[in-house]
Amino acid sequence: MTMGLTTFLVRKNPKLVKELRIAHIKKSPENFIKQVFVISIMICFIMTFFTMLFVLKFDQNKGYILLALIVSFLITFLFMWQTPKGNIRKREREINQEILFAGRYLLVKLESGVPLFNALIDISQSYGVASKYMKEIVDEIQTGTSLEDALEQAREYNASKKFKRILWQIVTSLKTGVEVSTSLKHTLEGITEEQILEIKTYGKTLNSLMMFYMILGCVMPSLGVALFTIFATFLSLELTPGIMFFMGFMLAAVQFMFIIFIKGTRPMVNI
Repeated sequence: MTMGLTTFLVRKNPKLVKELRIAHIKKSPENFIKQVFVISIMICFIMTFFTMLFVLKFDQNKGYILLALIVSFLITFLFMWQTPKGNIRKREREINQEILFAGRYLLVKLESGVPLFNALIDISQSYGVASKYMKEIVDEIQTGTSLEDALEQAREYNASKKFKRILWQIVTSLKTGVEVSTSLKHTLEGITEEQILEIKTYGKTLNSLMMFYMILGCVMPSLGVALFTIFATFLSLELTPGIMFFMGFMLAAVQFMFIIFIKGTRPMVNI
């Protein structure tokens, strides 16, 4: 049954192979899906066990156990399923943070007369986070892949669109015989303008996010809990530990979601 479900999910997600390679997850799609199932089942049993202890201690509805079983499995499975996309996003942010400086460093090397391959080696040995991504290209070339093919593969399986543009310009220049430094210079100027625009856009967006955070993350939870407690008292509603636990969990979840969202919208740029 597991093999059949794994095969079905692989067929329904043909992009998974490419996503795993871009994310540098060195597993086949089948093994990745099996790992997702195993971790989901383990987390599911752990959460169900703690829920069972809670139900037995406070004499709550045993339906919470089944609910915890289903919800914990689905949430864990969906979270683990997004692991490749999360890794891709992380790699993209790492590259974009330094790609402009790395590109300028490469441009300076080329304009000073250093061959392209030697310039790539210099970056792979000295330039911060970007060095490990350049080192992947250098390693491919040193194992026998031609310079053009290595750059083309790096472009195809790269997480950053900006880095892809730089690699595409270099590959195009090599194929057409155009001076690499000239096309690279124009590309870097375009990326600089884009990053400046991203910073301005983020500044405007942040003001709106802070307003929504104050309303949804601070004002509504505090007033909502106070009003709910008052109305529950007037209506003689019983505030069970389960209800209080659920309310506390939802408040924490809202706070956590805002933090993740604000952090995720921050542009990773350095100009």
